[in-house]
Amino acid sequence: MLLLTACTITGPSAAPVDAATSRAAATGCDSRIETGSLPDWADAGFSGDARAPHVFGAKGDIVAVLFANPLAHVRQDGSNNKILWVSRPASTSSATALPDALAITATLDGTDTTVTREVAGGPGPSIIDMPQAGCWHLELRWAGHTDTIDLVYADRLP
Repeated sequence: MLLLTACTITGPSAAPVDAATSRAAATGCDSRIETGSLPDWADAGFSGDARAPHVFGAKGDIVAVLFANPLAHVRQDGSNNKILWVSRPASTSSATALPDALAITATLDGTDTTVTREVAGGPGPSIIDMPQAGCWHLELRWAGHTDTIDLVYADRLP
């Protein structure tokens, strides 16, 4: 039932400003959360005017649809940091093979703290948690493609 509810997000969602968001802005974190319509190439499975909080990769080859907004290091409400990764369709027919995984290397802004995450089967639904709050720079690799994205994780949610 959670998935059906999450896929019917229709209105804009404003992320509350917290210490992690403020620090991210001060350090140049480029985590601009869009609340308008998803691009046509990313709205499969949604109905009507597909609107959900989302962040584009720097190259525009991938979008992170945030079903948890804001993302948080600690979620005391029992929810998850659910992200749907949608990649732009390949422009050539030679890239029709399904990717093995979406590989994520995440680095906490201003530190040497690096973690890796993997989404089996390539871009798709995931739960992506980080070990602490702050701005995380994610390097994404899938099916011969690469892109980067910044995501802010708040300290904790009630």
